Amino acid sequence: MTIVRRLAVLAIALIAVAPAAAQEFPTRPVRVLVGFTPGAAADITARVLASRMSQILNQQVVVENKPGAGSSLAADYVSHAAKDGYTLLIGTSANLTNAVISPNLGFDFVKDFSPIALITTAPVILVVNPSLGVDSVQELIALARKRPGEINYGSTGVGAAPHLAGELFNARAGVKLVHVPYQGSPQAVTDLLAGRVSVMFSPASAVIPHVKAGKLKALASAASRRPGIAPDLPTMAEAGVPDFDASIWFGLTAPAGTPRPVIDRLAAAVNEALTSDDAKASYAAQGFDLLGGGPEDFARTIASDTERWTVAARAAGLTK
Repeated sequence: MTIVRRLAVLAIALIAVAPAAAQEFPTRPVRVLVGFTPGAAADITARVLASRMSQILNQQVVVENKPGAGSSLAADYVSHAAKDGYTLLIGTSANLTNAVISPNLGFDFVKDFSPIALITTAPVILVVNPSLGVDSVQELIALARKRPGEINYGSTGVGAAPHLAGELFNARAGVKLVHVPYQGSPQAVTDLLAGRVSVMFSPASAVIPHVKAGKLKALASAASRRPGIAPDLPTMAEAGVPDFDASIWFGLTAPAGTPRPVIDRLAAAVNEALTSDDAKASYAAQGFDLLGGGPEDFARTIASDTERWTVAARAAGLTK
């Protein structure tokens, strides 16, 4: 059964079990807050979803940007919103890494939010400058063990997913790559192309054109499955590094305490939206892979990622 077929079946099942009151929801516009600027991956994910959900719910779904503190400003706002399903948050893996690194945010992403459904994932891949002279993950590990502390990897900033992916790799592979933080992906990729850093865990969309041009070499997908944008790329597990998933996901969340029938109604709408041809085409154009699923699926992802990022943050010395 294809992922689209599974999403359609799940959407129908969720609607079937929802009480009549929930099926009448919503009776007014729904706000979806995004903790990043317009044009960011989370923003694109939200706007494609909102367009389709507005049709499904027969109510306008409005996306509002509230950037700052790696999505923590938006999360803090939504965590204190009414528990009625009308104020939602595009949660991301950044919310988990923020919580691991800064536990005193004023809210608890796990306790103060109810997961609704995962939406998309932005694949992250491990790339190297060809001058490093490695053609596989195992060759990179062998070289890093011979040259501990000599090979640099770039990231989009301290505590960002590419940084923690590098530290997770250090922990899982038993190596010591040296972190070099940048202000964003463009700057990091520029220095990777120039050879000022040799390795990077990068969103696939930012580096695939350079890989195709032969300017960078892709070694593995940093997710638990091969990305649609690079289906021939092995996963880290396939490359010999188990229990490794540094993908960047986006999902819809609500304040904890939102009635379960409302959560189920929204989850059904998300899954139905992901089956539409226009949504699939829009996400594919951005290099995103579809996720979907129900609240329990999302909760399992949050639990496993929290454990994984805690390991990475400890390895980086960012938490005790």
